[in-house]
Amino acid sequence: MTNSDVPNGTDWQIYQGTGKPHYGLDELPEPPPWRRFDGGPVVLQPPGFDETGTARRLGAVQRAQTYRATSHVVDAVNAALYLRRPLLVTGKPGTGKSTLAYSVAYELQMGPVLSWAITSRSTLVEGLYSYDPIGRLHDAGLTRQHDEAPDIGRYVRLGPLGTALLPWHRPRVLLVDEMDKSDIDLPNDLLHVFEEGGFVLPELARAPEPEHSVMTADGHASVALQRGEVTCRAFPLVVITSNGERMFPPAFLRRCIQVKLDPPGPEQLAEIVMAHLGPEALDQSSELIHRFLDRRSHGDLATDQLLNAVFLASSGGRVAGRSEETLARLESLLLQALGETP
Repeated sequence: MTNSDVPNGTDWQIYQGTGKPHYGLDELPEPPPWRRFDGGPVVLQPPGFDETGTARRLGAVQRAQTYRATSHVVDAVNAALYLRRPLLVTGKPGTGKSTLAYSVAYELQMGPVLSWAITSRSTLVEGLYSYDPIGRLHDAGLTRQHDEAPDIGRYVRLGPLGTALLPWHRPRVLLVDEMDKSDIDLPNDLLHVFEEGGFVLPELARAPEPEHSVMTADGHASVALQRGEVTCRAFPLVVITSNGERMFPPAFLRRCIQVKLDPPGPEQLAEIVMAHLGPEALDQSSELIHRFLDRRSHGDLATDQLLNAVFLASSGGRVAGRSEETLARLESLLLQALGETP
């Protein structure tokens, strides 16, 4: 990329929400003194955002390119980047909370998104690493007395949070999805790791050998750890999403940059339809967008429901051009309020 691909140095916004990749992250100033970390040696960046099977499988590039961030969301992302703080994104389902993480990673060339889907059973250790003692014990039983025992590191795999905290040359993006589903203790458990920018794997710290190679969550390479220590060099952009179904502890909230995503209005919906389906589909969907907005005022609807309806009505092959009665039935089926029984 050329220098023209880098945002104007006089503009404080590194992330601009344009959907166009650039290397503006290289212009990010030094962090505040209290958010500087000294992890090392530096770990080489993984393949680019769109060069992984995961990105292609999830349609991550399409999601990132078509995401449309409002000005207050752009400001919140940049504040999190400058301050090296987690970004807590709240909003109703379907407002693009998780897609924001892909948008930032794609535009700022931060590599594939590391994703941690939270459930009621999720624990801090799950996010940091996994250890397979049964596999190690089994292999040890197969090892002859004169053979060298397998390195314990081969039974360790870093989790998404643990991988994000490696000393990457440039920060990674970690998506912690639907934090409000977590056990009540998880937000507080994360505080120490966020503040320290790292952690120690006790299984490796106790081992007699000082260095062990472990696999990362995205599986691109093994990384050498000294005494089981993981410390970041550049604090990752941690995007934490929540549907707003619960309150988080004040200690957790004060360490996050908070932003709420409102459902997109008519102009933003038109931009989204245009980005995903093109001008012809947009020309044919103005009335459908208005009906969608009317339905949304009486119940929760997600933007992808609108996209599904527009696709079938305007460019869905055999569906497009059907009778008005058929299209009306499909529209009613697709634009059903979330949580509403058919």
